[in-house]
Amino acid sequence: MNAKPTTKNRKKPPAKAAVMRAATRLKTIQALYQMELGHEDAGEVLAQFAGQALANEPGQENIVSPDWPFFENLVLGIVEKQRILDPMINELLAQGWSLSRIDATVRAILRAGCFELSERKDVPAKVVINEYVEVAHSFFAGDESKMINGVLDKLARNLRPEEF
Repeated sequence: MNAKPTTKNRKKPPAKAAVMRAATRLKTIQALYQMELGHEDAGEVLAQFAGQALANEPGQENIVSPDWPFFENLVLGIVEKQRILDPMINELLAQGWSLSRIDATVRAILRAGCFELSERKDVPAKVVINEYVEVAHSFFAGDESKMINGVLDKLARNLRPEEF
């Protein structure tokens, strides 16, 4: 017997803006990773990502486009504030660990999350944490997402105690 979904048990699709923001965060991590490993500057990477977005490849019509102003704000802001963000993150890592010892993708996720928590007060802290834990799940199947969750949660409670 097939039951029709009712409004109570039907999942509501995420709002387009939220999906775009999630895609933007993922692209931001990819850009930061590329900048670090390729030793490229933010301008070069932004130009490459903009070029990729303009290329209309067959079969990719349904791929969600990132929110470009948000993307640029994240990438440029993280680069600009990195000397402030890194010590904030280092303070919260387990004893004996530093950002330099962490995987480059984890490092990028922590920097992006830290930037949003410290600079993007328009985004609720719990949303920032959840979004970057979800990004971590895109790259890792292990404990990395738990570590990211713990660090960003502590950071959020330090930076935005009123939200908790």
